[in-house]
Amino acid sequence: MSTSVFKQTKESHRHLGIFLGVYTPTILTILGVIMYLRFGWLLGHMGLEKTLLIVLFANAITLVTTLSFSAVATNIKLGGGGAYYIISRSLGVEIGGAVGLPLFLSQAFSVTLYAFGLAESLRFVFPGIPIQTTAFLIVAAVGLIAFSSAQLALKIQIPLMVMIFVSLAALAVGAFLKFGNQSYSSIVPSGEVGFWPGFAIFFPAVTGVMAGLGLSGDLKEPGRAVPIGSISAVVTGLAVYLLVPFLLFIGAGTEALKNNSLVWTEIAPFGKFLVLPGLFGAIFSSAIGSMLTAPRTLQALARDRIAPSMLGKRNGARMELLPGFIVTMAISLGAVLLGDLNAVAPVVSMFFLTVYAIINLVAALESLSGDPSWRPRIKIPWLINLAGAVGCIFAMFLISPVAGGIAILVELCIWIMLSRRERKSRWGDARRGLYESLIRWALIHLSKRAMSPRNWRPHLMVFVADLERQLDMVRFGYWFSQGRGLVTVCQLLEGDLFDEKRDLRQMRFEMQDIVDREGLVVFAEVDVVPEVVDGIISVSQANGMAGIESNTVLLGWPDSRARLASFTRVMRRLEHLNKSFVIGRISPKYIFRREGIKRTIHIWWGGLQRNGDLMLLLAYLLTRNPEWRDVRVQVMSAASNDLMKAQTEKDLKEIIARTRIETEVKVFIKPEDITIRELMQKESKDAEIVFFGLAVPEKGDEEKYAERIEALAGDLPVVFFVKNSSIFTGELLEDDSEGDPPPDEEDDL
Repeated sequence: MSTSVFKQTKESHRHLGIFLGVYTPTILTILGVIMYLRFGWLLGHMGLEKTLLIVLFANAITLVTTLSFSAVATNIKLGGGGAYYIISRSLGVEIGGAVGLPLFLSQAFSVTLYAFGLAESLRFVFPGIPIQTTAFLIVAAVGLIAFSSAQLALKIQIPLMVMIFVSLAALAVGAFLKFGNQSYSSIVPSGEVGFWPGFAIFFPAVTGVMAGLGLSGDLKEPGRAVPIGSISAVVTGLAVYLLVPFLLFIGAGTEALKNNSLVWTEIAPFGKFLVLPGLFGAIFSSAIGSMLTAPRTLQALARDRIAPSMLGKRNGARMELLPGFIVTMAISLGAVLLGDLNAVAPVVSMFFLTVYAIINLVAALESLSGDPSWRPRIKIPWLINLAGAVGCIFAMFLISPVAGGIAILVELCIWIMLSRRERKSRWGDARRGLYESLIRWALIHLSKRAMSPRNWRPHLMVFVADLERQLDMVRFGYWFSQGRGLVTVCQLLEGDLFDEKRDLRQMRFEMQDIVDREGLVVFAEVDVVPEVVDGIISVSQANGMAGIESNTVLLGWPDSRARLASFTRVMRRLEHLNKSFVIGRISPKYIFRREGIKRTIHIWWGGLQRNGDLMLLLAYLLTRNPEWRDVRVQVMSAASNDLMKAQTEKDLKEIIARTRIETEVKVFIKPEDITIRELMQKESKDAEIVFFGLAVPEKGDEEKYAERIEALAGDLPVVFFVKNSSIFTGELLEDDSEGDPPPDEEDDL
């Protein structure tokens, strides 16, 4: 019972149809004050041909915009908030909010702008009325009418629309009564106004095409009402705007058109009695339209937690809008007290135009995304949508470059602010579809390009048993990629997938939250495998596609020698897959523990296994990160005598010169009384990180090899063992494939 009552309450305010809910507010916003007071002036200065060209170009932009939001409206269940709802559900709440907040303020300021316009136009009849007081009273009257009932406010617009069409009829009658006189043939363009300045003056006349869209939450069938009502209103407006220049051309001469803003009253019979009510009605109806849409935009913003939540409560069809009406009225009435909104008016227009531009962009991106869910009943080629977006931006900077720049800067600042706030939308948007389309395109073309040493990037799989305990290992994986490759951190669960009772999806989300909190750009993954060693092979083999698969596996130090031996078996199998293998040991909380000491990275270069190039590359990538910029890289090697020492130094310097990586070369003569392992431990005891190469042990020797690795790691705080199994082993960093091979120095491991 309570559920049905709630549904009735929620849907009861959806009572507006096509004519009253969309067509009427849209056509009344289009046929506004510029039609009455600026059309004649424009015609007198520019002539009929250029005026008609401006009308066609301006209406083309708004018609494309109307088709764009109509297409989106037929593809989704349209909620309250109009343009904000469409943008936020397609491009995300951050972009929606960046546009929606200025849109609401523009709607609120528009009420004041129209009130000032109506107050000034009333002076044609009552010359002595105070502008500010009259504007204040008009705002109050508009607010009371709009809040009392949206349906009542829209019904009041019907007689206002009648007044406008009566004034148009009077203009037509007067023009044809004067047809045949010499006045119409004597119109000569003054040439004082250029085409684009004239376009900038006229274009605001065709804005307002979203007046009906702003009432989307009150429409019975928004998916049907918005496209039919909006397109019909735009076409009607185009027809009127093509007719009016002809009527003015026939009915008045050049001087009257240029110098008399109320030239309509001279052409129409009973001029002021028939034309001025239409002018007053046009302005008043626009004010009502803005007052109706502003609180609804604010309510939609509040429900998405962009505005205070108290403004978005659901407590009845009319009363739920009361907080929004109070805020809108406060802003509109407060703006009246400023006395003059001439400086604000251009910026208000710019905000509307940015909304139009983004709406066109939304439709273009939805088409380009290729999402199967994009199935609008009105289909427009994406190039036309994109042209509409460009046209809106073009119009912005024609009208006022300064105001356009201010509007974009304000929206950019709001977007940055909202992007930094953690928010999760409850809906999908077009961005994912667009990204997937771009990825698909890139993967198809990438698969046709052969891999070369020049293009190699580290795509790492980091396997962890406990992410929070092994965050340092993941951090090193992120540093090794240095924003050039992809890093996936994977937790393997031993068992049977069908018997697994844990929520794997939730576990992955929790892992992703951890790495995001640490500022690590890595992907989280959870997999169930029968056994860990086989699982590492299976998961790393399946990871990626089309040349973006993982090519390096990074493992943390195991808790037993037996597990370390099993990791060497993993290394053998990864070698067959051309995947490099890195195993690291990091002393807890060692990183950055020492202050005032020049930090170094040591690379122990053997040469036989040809691991040095990958070790050098990983060290280089590490030093590209801000945390490691001050670290020196030293290539270390050992020789048995002075002759071998000189030759090894020469060979290493030649190799490093070809890599163009800044490193130092240090070659030691091994004393007879210590082992290579002891020499390495002694020389690298103060190094921040030490790299060693790995060899693949013979089958059956894995335990002994694991023991050697443990001994070599010794007490070194941070150590990585690297096995380069890429298909470019030995030439990963060289300029060409004919470079000299590394020195044939026997690898200790």
